[in-house]
Amino acid sequence: MSDFSQLLKQNRNYRFTWCGQVVSEIGDHFNNIAVFSLAMAYTGSGMVVTGIMLSRAVPAVMMGPFAGIILDRFDRKRIMIASDLIRGVVALGFILAFQRHNISLLYLLSALLMAASPFFTSGRSAILPTIATKDELHTANSLTQTTQWATLTIGTLLGGTIVMQFGFYWAFLFNAVSFLFSAFCISRLHADGGSFRAQRKHLTENEVVRPWHEYTEGLRYMRSSPLILGIAMVSVGWASGGGAAQILFSLFGQIVFKRGPAGIGYLWASAGVGLLLGGAFAHWLGKRIGFRAYKRTVFIVYIIHGSAYVAFSQMKQFWAAAVFIAISRGAVAISSVLNFSELLRHVTDEYRGRVFATMETLTWSVMMLSMMGAGIASQTWSPRAIGVVSGVLSSMTAVYWGWANWSGRLPEPERLGIDPDDVEVHGDPVA
Repeated sequence: MSDFSQLLKQNRNYRFTWCGQVVSEIGDHFNNIAVFSLAMAYTGSGMVVTGIMLSRAVPAVMMGPFAGIILDRFDRKRIMIASDLIRGVVALGFILAFQRHNISLLYLLSALLMAASPFFTSGRSAILPTIATKDELHTANSLTQTTQWATLTIGTLLGGTIVMQFGFYWAFLFNAVSFLFSAFCISRLHADGGSFRAQRKHLTENEVVRPWHEYTEGLRYMRSSPLILGIAMVSVGWASGGGAAQILFSLFGQIVFKRGPAGIGYLWASAGVGLLLGGAFAHWLGKRIGFRAYKRTVFIVYIIHGSAYVAFSQMKQFWAAAVFIAISRGAVAISSVLNFSELLRHVTDEYRGRVFATMETLTWSVMMLSMMGAGIASQTWSPRAIGVVSGVLSSMTAVYWGWANWSGRLPEPERLGIDPDDVEVHGDPVA
C-alpha cells in the first residue's frame, strides 16, 4: 500500500483523477442500487431488471466505436469533462422518475446515462500512460482498478443503507453531484504539451469524412497482436456469464434471500471486497512474475472464478453466498489487473482510445446477450440454476486462454508501448 500512497502524494494529475473517480463511482453505485430496487419494488419482475440492464448495455455498445474514434482524434480531457457534465444532468432526471413512479423513465434515463459513459471510462484508460510515468504505470493501473472495486464495496453498502433509511431521492441527488465533482477534478489535469490529444499521424480527408474506416483500422491493429486480441476475448468470455450475474445479484438479494435493497447491496459489497483483495494481490504479483507465469495465472484464476460462482449460487446461508461471491470476484480482479497492465505496456498511444473503447463495446455486447438470456430464463428457471450456467460459461474463458497459450498462440508482442522492464519489476521474474 505504500506504493499507492506515494503515487497519490507525488503525482498531482493522478491524485485529481483518483479523487474524481472515488466520488463519482460511489455515486454510480448509489444509482444502481436505487434503480434496481425501484424496479423490483414496482414490479417484482426479473424481466424488468433485465430490461433496465439492457437499456444500459445497448447504448454502451452503440456508442463505444464512436467514443474510441473521438478519443483518438480530440483532447481526451475535454471529452471526459463533457461526459461528466452530461451524466450529471441525466442523473437528476431519476428523481423525476421516482416521484412519478415511471418505469419508462428508468429505461430512458439509464440509456442516456450509459450513452455518455464510454467517452469517460475509455478516456480515463487512454490517458493513464500520459499522467503516470513509466515507473508509476503498474501502480497507477493497480490503484485505479482497486479503487474501482473499493468504491463498489462502499457504494453498494452505503447505497443499500441510504435507500432503506432515507429513500431514493438522496441516492439520485448524490449521483448527480458526484459527476459534477468528477468534472471539476478532471479540469485540474495538466499535460506538458498543454493537450491530452493522442500523438498520431495527421488525419486524411477520407478519414475525417468516413470515421468508420478509422475504427476498422483500430480493429486491424488489435487483430495484428495475438495478445491484445486474446485479452479482448477473455473479456468476452467473462461477459458470457458476467451479464447474467448482474441480474442474479438483484434476484438473489431480493427474492432468494428475501433481504430487500440491503440484500442486493450486501451481495454487491461482498463482490467488491473480493475485487479489492484480488486487486491488491495482483498489484503485488504483477511486479514479480514474468510473461509466461502471467499467462498461466490468467488460466488458473478463471477456473477459480467460475467454480466459486457456481458454489455461490447453491449456498443456503446468506453469509456463505457472500463468501463465495467474494472469492469469485477476487479471481476476476487478478486477471483484470494483470491483463490491463499488459495492454498499457503494448498498446501505442495512437490506438489506445479505440482499443479500450472496442474492448468495452465487446464486453457490453456479450453481457447484453447474457442478460437477455438470464432474464428470459428467470421466467421458468430458478436463480440458482441460472447461476450454475453462468459460472460454467465464465469458466470456459480458461479453456480458450489455456488452449491459446499452450498451442503457442500468445507470444509476447514487440514492446511498442511502455517497456515492461520499466514498470516496477522487483526481483527476478518468474517464468
